[in-house]
Amino acid sequence: AEACPHLDRTLSRIRELGCRAGVSLNPHSPADVLTHVLDRLDLILVMTVNPGFGGQSFIGAMVEKIATIRQMTAGRDIVIEVDGGITAETAPLVAAAGARALVAGGSAGPTGEAGFAADSGRYHLYISFACPWAHRTLIFRHLKGLTPHIGVSSVHPLMLDDGWTFAADADGGTGDHLHGASFMHQVYTKADPAATGRVTVPVLWDRQTSRIVSNESSEIIRMFNSAFNDLTGNSDDYCPPDLRADIDAINADIYECINNGVYRAGFATTHAAYADAVTKLFDGLDRMEAHLSRHRYLVGDQVTEADWRFFATLIRFDAVYVGHFKCNIRRLADYPALSGYMRELYQMPGIAHTVRIDEIKRHYYASHRNLNPTGIVPVGPELDFDAPHDRAAL
Repeated sequence: AEACPHLDRTLSRIRELGCRAGVSLNPHSPADVLTHVLDRLDLILVMTVNPGFGGQSFIGAMVEKIATIRQMTAGRDIVIEVDGGITAETAPLVAAAGARALVAGGSAGPTGEAGFAADSGRYHLYISFACPWAHRTLIFRHLKGLTPHIGVSSVHPLMLDDGWTFAADADGGTGDHLHGASFMHQVYTKADPAATGRVTVPVLWDRQTSRIVSNESSEIIRMFNSAFNDLTGNSDDYCPPDLRADIDAINADIYECINNGVYRAGFATTHAAYADAVTKLFDGLDRMEAHLSRHRYLVGDQVTEADWRFFATLIRFDAVYVGHFKCNIRRLADYPALSGYMRELYQMPGIAHTVRIDEIKRHYYASHRNLNPTGIVPVGPELDFDAPHDRAAL
């Protein structure tokens, strides 16, 4: 489910590229059609299936495809990159075929160009304290002991005509510690002067190659989970292989109806679309309440990636989604299991420092002028994240 928006954007770009080159491109086009557009390309992205969805069964075909593309691009300065689904066991196959992915060690492929090695000080993370997707990456930076190794810059919570900015004042924002940029779009164009499209956070930046490693939170947290273990000595695994299929399944479920559901409700432009989104949202919350009434965590008997992805939405729910996005059938406080579960995660060491409710409220209420024309930020609600969570009995 989470791959679908990326796939839609990818297919749209494929069709656009084909139109510019005067050829018809789609996922079923024969390989030789690619030769018509090679002179327009800087990077070819091979999208793979997550291991939890059986991705390893496609490795052979993927490696063969990479080798074919590498042969076709011979003599051209085109990077071939693999997006997601790569394990320590399959990474050497990908590198040998001539592509690269972020894996611990960053070994060079046959082109002689090293990949993204997991080195201290090499990477910089751009976030917004207001954004739930960026919040995930900040949490994993802390959990995996990466704070001394990966720098961070936060955009200002107010996002208006210029998009995310690096203003820094009493309301928030740190400025751009790495490049001194004024706007987040300048980071994107520093990596690619021809970059167009949406400018989002989080962004993981490679200081060595001056490139964006990824701007997809689900990829970044998987990288942080394991790629730097040798550097930090932190082997805590929030996506263990024996739980990965279940984690991927519940991630997809929660993303569709809850993580993304609050946005579908909040930005709906018809009552029918709003009613559909908000109904599915609370159906999902009801199911998770029932599940967490019986289980301490979402998957297994340990905190996993799924819990932290869910937490970033729950911590914002009563503060902004209930009022600003009209997700007001019930508050999170009306769910005993969900609210206690959220408080337990918040009270884990170091997590409270990643939560800035004032910035969260200011971003949503003051930035979305189509939803809140006055930009007035409400004083409430009163939130007590330090109240007893009563989850130990589970």
